[in-house]
Amino acid sequence: MRRIVKAAQGTAPAESRSEPRTVVAEIIADVRKRGDAAVRDHSARLDRWAPADFRLSERQIEESLSRVDRQTLADIREVQENVRGFAVRQRASLHDFEEEMQPGVLLGQRSIPVGSVGAYVPGGRYPLLASAHMTIVPAKVAGVRRVAACTPAGGGELPDATIAAIHLAGADEIYLLGGAQAVAALALGTESIERVDMLVGPGNAYVAEAKRQLFGEVGIDLFAGPTEVLIVADESADPFVVAVDLLSQAEHGPDSPAILVTTSGGLAEATLREVDEQLAKLPTRDVAGPAWRDHGQVIVVDGLDEAFAVSDEFASEHVQVLTQNPRLALDRLRNYGALFLGERTCVSFGDKVIGTNHVLPTRQAARYTGGLWVGMYLKTVTYQEVTTDAASAYLGELCGRAARAERFEGHARSGDLRAQPPGQRPAWA
Repeated sequence: MRRIVKAAQGTAPAESRSEPRTVVAEIIADVRKRGDAAVRDHSARLDRWAPADFRLSERQIEESLSRVDRQTLADIREVQENVRGFAVRQRASLHDFEEEMQPGVLLGQRSIPVGSVGAYVPGGRYPLLASAHMTIVPAKVAGVRRVAACTPAGGGELPDATIAAIHLAGADEIYLLGGAQAVAALALGTESIERVDMLVGPGNAYVAEAKRQLFGEVGIDLFAGPTEVLIVADESADPFVVAVDLLSQAEHGPDSPAILVTTSGGLAEATLREVDEQLAKLPTRDVAGPAWRDHGQVIVVDGLDEAFAVSDEFASEHVQVLTQNPRLALDRLRNYGALFLGERTCVSFGDKVIGTNHVLPTRQAARYTGGLWVGMYLKTVTYQEVTTDAASAYLGELCGRAARAERFEGHARSGDLRAQPPGQRPAWA
């Protein structure tokens, strides 16, 4: 039986608000009609940035790198190597194969990289360097030939560290361009920006809405919503740690849900006190405070079985397990974007440095999908070859019967043709 100690005060984040939907539709239509001119006009209006060329030259990239602190550059390289190492192991787990499934019938599978990818790397309040690592590095490991990255330059200020991260990740083109106009330019193509086959990366409500509206004309990674965290904890957990880790994700945005599911009423009450104390001293409390007030929850349950069941109902983007035996969750939990086991492992590691991908399913999408990974940049395709007359004749007879059961006479005749001895035609010919 569950007991709600703290309920969410706000409504659940809307799937798509009317204002972004309308604004984004107008921007996409304008870019579709006027190309570069529309992109420049919207960038000037929204970001006060309209250079002669949005694409950075090699010289501009090198100048940006020269202005970045050496330790930051070293950290970027180390984190990207962590991401690359994990992505390489993921790629190695995907095998092409060809098997003779029955005599004379060869079936095969190949993984072919997507031809081109557009990676959006956010700016604004939080310039997400890690998004460059998470979107570009796996694409290159997968074998994507062309990666075009966009990041905003609000007011004309060059985001040097972000540019460095994008360049070091392996992007082939870097555009200082943000918002829905950047997404539209990548997806549709303009006079100066070649269209891509797939869009990846997080962004604000307008970026997310642009990806939603353009899906189908171009592939996307995920329909992104606000960052989510759910912590499963028992009486062994430290309320100070629980509070720190809840707030670490609440600071992503004022609509970010942060949820504690615990078997201990004492831990629940102590965590509430800790959150209040820590919020008062947190520099990002103007964001984390409303998120916790409106979307934070604390739920007490009778045991771990119920805690895991509640967690699976939420299907949170991030699930952190702070229990005496955290690895039990590997067998018990099914719905999550990424799982973080034990006090030594925090969600922030996954967000920033550890090597697994931080582009993850939100709004309960973890019920049916995982997050961004090397496999998303690969098209798994099949091929078939029948190598003997006998196998072709057998399948032809089977195809004729199966197709006529569905009233597909054209399909049936294609099968009939293969069922005849070489050089002979069917009776209906």
